[in-house]
Amino acid sequence: MPIDPDAAAVIKLLEQYFPAVDEVDSATESREIQRNMPRPPVVDEVASVEDRTIPGPADEIPVRIYRPATPATAGTDAPGVVFFHGGGWTICDLDTHDGACRRLANSVGAVVVSVDYRLAPEHKYPAAADDAYAATAWVADHASELGVDPARLAVAGDSAGGNLAAVVALMARDQDGPALAFQLLVYPVIDSSAARNDRPSRSENAVGYFLTLSQMEWYRAQYLPEEAAGEDPRASPHLAESLVGLPPACIVTAEMDLLRDEGEHYGRAMEAAGVDVTISRTPGMFHGFFNMDAMLEGAKNAQRVAFDAMRATLDDRER
Repeated sequence: MPIDPDAAAVIKLLEQYFPAVDEVDSATESREIQRNMPRPPVVDEVASVEDRTIPGPADEIPVRIYRPATPATAGTDAPGVVFFHGGGWTICDLDTHDGACRRLANSVGAVVVSVDYRLAPEHKYPAAADDAYAATAWVADHASELGVDPARLAVAGDSAGGNLAAVVALMARDQDGPALAFQLLVYPVIDSSAARNDRPSRSENAVGYFLTLSQMEWYRAQYLPEEAAGEDPRASPHLAESLVGLPPACIVTAEMDLLRDEGEHYGRAMEAAGVDVTISRTPGMFHGFFNMDAMLEGAKNAQRVAFDAMRATLDDRER
């Protein structure tokens, strides 16, 4: 179907404010443009928001902890979600995804820990992945302190954050790490390999739908220290030797997104490996739409699918 008319209007608005990263001088300039964008009002009130730092592999990692407006049943711990923001591993931060984390906390009834991982190009791959995994392990180790049920710990992220969530799930399985219960991957970057642009959606949606192929290549160049790094499963999760034993997943894609095909391919590959996966393509939508529920009906529908899938799985594991 064609681009949703409301989505097309939102794209025009975004293009006035969001940095065209491949047309500016540096990541620093892109971040400055992004920080000066108009901020939506806070509409999802939560019980509490706490900023703190936790130990990381190189330095302290800033995190923001959200507790849902409706607390867990007395005598029980809440599920926990470790969240990684998008932004091509290069821009965005805790503030850009504050609304998304508030909505996630309230919709799932979970304690959400949003992670301000190190950004490229100052910190190349695998810095972001290492920070993401360290933060997830920290949440698991401090579950009692956080009021989180360690048997109901999930990871989530959008775009580059979806990449990090998928990578953390692999690392946790392979390094005898936290036993994750779920992974929510919203239009994730899955393929940074040499064959990445062979997928049809990369050409079909290369321009005109907010995220362009040129911009995606710019982000990739900022993050990866060399071409060969894209062949590592910690950059391209679909290249893992096996996907057996990964946690249940929900993968949200957008019809007009150049990352659509790799996300859906990863979901099918996990299904073939015996993983319980929900794959939901939202028609007429573009990369970045998921958190725009105030303007887009498609975002409301996608959130409903994603949060229902996460909540059902986590509730099934309640002790």
